[in-house]
Amino acid sequence: MVAVRFTDAVNWTGSDFAIFGVMLAVPLAILELTLRATGNLAYRAAVVIALGGAFLMTWANLAVGLVGDENNPLNLMFFGVLGVGLAGAVVAGFAAGGLARAMAAMAVAQGLAGLAALIAGHVTIVLTGIFVLVWLASAGLFHKAARQQGAAPA
Repeated sequence: MVAVRFTDAVNWTGSDFAIFGVMLAVPLAILELTLRATGNLAYRAAVVIALGGAFLMTWANLAVGLVGDENNPLNLMFFGVLGVGLAGAVVAGFAAGGLARAMAAMAVAQGLAGLAALIAGHVTIVLTGIFVLVWLASAGLFHKAARQQGAAPA
């Protein structure tokens, strides 16, 4: 907010601040609920990684866009990746085994989105690779949490 007063380079509106507030509040609320719900360190770490990845991808996509600029319609694919994770989490009932599968599905969706961008002439190999690794790291930790809870995913 301070930068808006001193430079024209930061041109945020009230809605920009509101969106960023939601971007901070939602993952922090989910983290708080997670910390209250489980003491399993693998599950907690998986949530932190997934939320961090989702936050960074959303922030970058809204700020500058992952493909071209922020107005490029191909950027909507990356919100679809987050939709895959959200839908998977709900279907899994937030159980560790199901979340491991949801994170793996996000990694596949991320790879497909990166491939689609590449076919359209945009090189996003590094960003795609980073986010695929983030989702797979989270999947691995959720899988570990499921094994620790005695309910490993199939």
